[in-house]
Amino acid sequence: MVVVNTENIPGREYQVISLVTGCCVMCKNIGKDIGASFRNMVGGEMQAYTQMMADAKDKAISYMINQAMSMGADAIVNVRFASTTIVAGGAEILVSGTAVKFTA
Repeated sequence: MVVVNTENIPGREYQVISLVTGCCVMCKNIGKDIGASFRNMVGGEMQAYTQMMADAKDKAISYMINQAMSMGADAIVNVRFASTTIVAGGAEILVSGTAVKFTA
């Protein structure tokens, strides 16, 4: 599955199928949250949250790809990401794009 953040794939023509999305909400456990709070006071990267966001992004992309594959898509173009804080220590990643079928 080709996944790009551009509207075009060089050398390929396609027909639009539909909007596809993927969403993942994740949060850290209390132990990781306390450690991150301490890191916030002294400065530096909050590695537990960095990893949480990376995992959520990967899952959201996977959900979007699965949705596109179920529609018979060959690619997803114009991919965009959004994130929000749902609760303290938790975040949502939303990814969306346009599922397309190659014609040539």
